[in-house]
Amino acid sequence: MARFYVDGLSDIEKSISIYGDDVNHIRNVLRLKEGDKIIVNNNNGIDYTCVISSTDSSKVIADVVDVNKNSSELDTRIVLFQGMPKSDKMEFIIQKAVELGVAEIVPVMTRRTVVKIDAKKETKKIDRYNAISESAAKQSGRGVIPVVKNFMSYSEAIEYAKTLSMNIIPYEEASGIEESRQIVSRIKGKDSLGIFIGPEGGFAKEEVEKARGIGAHVVTLGNRILRTETAGLATLAIIMFEIQ
Repeated sequence: MARFYVDGLSDIEKSISIYGDDVNHIRNVLRLKEGDKIIVNNNNGIDYTCVISSTDSSKVIADVVDVNKNSSELDTRIVLFQGMPKSDKMEFIIQKAVELGVAEIVPVMTRRTVVKIDAKKETKKIDRYNAISESAAKQSGRGVIPVVKNFMSYSEAIEYAKTLSMNIIPYEEASGIEESRQIVSRIKGKDSLGIFIGPEGGFAKEEVEKARGIGAHVVTLGNRILRTETAGLATLAIIMFEIQ
């Protein structure tokens, strides 16, 4: 069933009006009509099963027939601190990270980040990233749309990470797979978790030590060195399986 997000809905909604780009998607892409069912989410974990009652070029009205708590969200709010990669890899990472349950994604400019972001284009790029997040949330049945935050320096990311219950940093020079398994097993029950992933060149040693300084756990993902677009997703998949 197609999914759409409308903010500000209460638990007692009788009908929901949908505006904007979703109207065109409903009418002209999906070709839905009166009597067809859709799911509308309030971007706060509540799903409204609805039946379309009327459509025109400016809005779609859908009558609520059932209300349920969305069951797809993880109990732990996961923040992915992703070292900014080259090319369009970030778009791929956002899409897949949303499918795997991440709550926030923070693009981080680390010491070894190669790509340079034009300050004039930052807003446009973040808007693009958030559109990708919304699309992935719809596809994967998420109860919220994960937010892609503004670009942060590594120091800013570390400060933000201090507000989280726990942080981990997969590092190619780390060892001790059993210790890493034990660390991952302690994530369940935590309110929030930060995952730090380096860019193509990995983290500088001083960056790893800076993460250790706020109590972040350095872990290994095994004997193979993973690409930046693989490491975060592998970590998320491991954690998703462990905590849900």
